[in-house]
Amino acid sequence: MAPAKAGIIRPSQIPVSALPSPITSGDPLTEPLFARIPAMPLRPSACPGLLRIVPALDGGICRIKLPGGLITAAQAIAVAEAAERFAGGVIEATNRSNLQIRGIGTEHDQLIATLLDAGLGPKNPASDDVRNLMLSPTAGMDALQSFDARPLAAQILGSLETHPRFHELSPKFALSLDAGEGLAMLEHPHDLWLSALNVNGETLLGFGLAGCPATQSPLAAVALEAGHALVVAVLELFLEYARPEQTRMRHLLQEMPASQFLERLSKRLQHPLRHDQRITTWRRAPTQLNSHIGLYPQRQSGLVSVGGVVPLGRLSPSMLRSAATLSVERGDGSLAMTPWQSLMVRNVRCERAGSALERLRAAGLLCDADQALSQLIACTGSAACGKGLSDTKAQALQLAAYLQHAGVSQAVHLSGCNRACAAAHVAPITLLAVSAGRYDLYFRDAAQPGFGVLRGRDLTIEAVGAMLTADSRSNTDD
Repeated sequence: MAPAKAGIIRPSQIPVSALPSPITSGDPLTEPLFARIPAMPLRPSACPGLLRIVPALDGGICRIKLPGGLITAAQAIAVAEAAERFAGGVIEATNRSNLQIRGIGTEHDQLIATLLDAGLGPKNPASDDVRNLMLSPTAGMDALQSFDARPLAAQILGSLETHPRFHELSPKFALSLDAGEGLAMLEHPHDLWLSALNVNGETLLGFGLAGCPATQSPLAAVALEAGHALVVAVLELFLEYARPEQTRMRHLLQEMPASQFLERLSKRLQHPLRHDQRITTWRRAPTQLNSHIGLYPQRQSGLVSVGGVVPLGRLSPSMLRSAATLSVERGDGSLAMTPWQSLMVRNVRCERAGSALERLRAAGLLCDADQALSQLIACTGSAACGKGLSDTKAQALQLAAYLQHAGVSQAVHLSGCNRACAAAHVAPITLLAVSAGRYDLYFRDAAQPGFGVLRGRDLTIEAVGAMLTADSRSNTDD
């Protein structure tokens, strides 16, 4: 299909069948969905889904779970149009590589039907809550990967969709699959995490429970070909022994030691669990900071991925349309959402990468790591959340302007309450709202629980900016 010559493309101009599959071509998970999924009762939950719109101060919220974080250009445009037609035009990039629409009015059914028609829903309505598998946004094309994670991811997602028992999992129960990519979120805690590791030239799949590879070593490992069976066995074992109130793996491990869980797990697997010292002392190498911003080289010769941060996690419909159009004209016709609340256009030829980056900038994305705003995350805040004590989005903009003027770029998380919804892991610096416009300031410390060390109480944004600027200079000046 020839790329559009100019202007904004429409969904009708890009048949989904003409675009690359988000996971693997020909996999049943990525075939077009039925135009409608029959309505069925959904379990009570405060978590939004595509089929369950939950209320907020600014209207309803609909969360669209993306397989592997990928969305085709046609689907992205459908999301943009749905946000304009049925909501207030606010689209959010989440910290688990999904999208959500905010400010939804009364036309819930029409919005859901529009998204289902675009192929953005589950094949089985009961599985919408549990399709929580995080991948690298460069899975399958990362130069540092030990294996292509996409086929295994498709198997896992397939089981989450079709295994009726798995639909009993909490909407917050989450998995991650790390194939050793140079671009991977390693700090988000997951109920089950999987990481590639090399032992004597053999690539194995190490795994841990209720944690993350940034801070844990694997409990054990299996051969790659046993990866899918391992995941199924872990989930079945969890559901068999966890009481209804034990919704997360960490709850079960408070009563069942990990060693006992492993013992029972080994009896369910045909492949042996390997847990010698080389595996249980292995640690995942850290990834390069901010590598999701700007140009990221791919393993395929002559191709790069081009990434930009969504300012404070919020996309306008025009931003999403522009990125989708760019993906057709310069990339592979899809967008990869990232857990850093950014997006990437992949498979861009090197000679066209510079112009692609400028197009993302022109659309309003942040493509330079030294932009202060690219390092800030903020929850919805009091403007749209009943639990928020302060207008975190507006004050994040104030803080970004202050830091930018001072030439400082620091990773800061502004949270309107102690639930810390905007960040799945503890940020280097956290501002916790205590009242309107005032925050407690924390610096992350591995030896301290929660947000870390308290460095200031009841601070204005101006006072926070002054402290962060002074701290930055004291850490960099001789």
